[in-house]
Amino acid sequence: MVAQIQELDAKEWVKTRNSLDGKKTFLPWTGSVYAFVPGEPKRHLFKIVGMSVSRCIAKGENSWDFTSRELTYYLNPKTDEILHKWENPWTEEVLPVVHIANNPVQGRFQGLFPAKVDGDITTFVFDLFSNYPNPLAGDDKFLDYSPNPIYQAAELFKLTVPTEDLFNTEIASVSKVILSWDRIGPWVPWMKMGNKPGHLIYSANGQRVNSFEELPQLLQDEINTRVPLYKDAAKEKLDREAMTSWTYFKKHFEDYLAGKRFPIPAESED
Repeated sequence: MVAQIQELDAKEWVKTRNSLDGKKTFLPWTGSVYAFVPGEPKRHLFKIVGMSVSRCIAKGENSWDFTSRELTYYLNPKTDEILHKWENPWTEEVLPVVHIANNPVQGRFQGLFPAKVDGDITTFVFDLFSNYPNPLAGDDKFLDYSPNPIYQAAELFKLTVPTEDLFNTEIASVSKVILSWDRIGPWVPWMKMGNKPGHLIYSANGQRVNSFEELPQLLQDEINTRVPLYKDAAKEKLDREAMTSWTYFKKHFEDYLAGKRFPIPAESED
């Protein structure tokens, strides 16, 4: 029997991505990053480990603000250790590694959300295609890092949950969330790839955990010692634009040139 696509209420999506009661939730992931270059064999550049800490805040009937903070670390694909320096295999230049530290990532959840209801499990599928002006374009100092005028990428998300939990009005959040995430996008700026043809392919998966202490130890250590802000989500949606790897690189370009260790320590909101 073919799974049925149903239009589910926003509250079912909030129970999946976060919780109806405003509590924070942690969603970690692990995976790999590959280089996809025309005419070249695939190259396994990095392993990754990351997480999102998020919160949904009710804003009237069937509407929630979503606010989150995201970390993703690039790891040595053979040793699983955090990479602080990376030798570019195409240019042989040794470069600082700018790990992903997006604060905030935000949105508004309202209306209907399509999902595949397949008996005991339901899967929300989001195929997102970004196309907007590159925030680094037009500045000559970024020509070697990200010269293209338009940023384009595809992110493919699947979140699978127990169907019964979605429609159980006695609970604020589902008991289990399984994540699949793939991303096809341009070279990240810190790789200093200029106009070289090719893309990065991220392939990752994860499962929501019940507490900070259930995150991978590497993330716990980094958050506890360097970026404690990422232990919690904001209590309200922040009044500023979402952070991306491109805007983060722009903000911390001087730190990058100075060879500092990333993420840059963050203890409180700017």
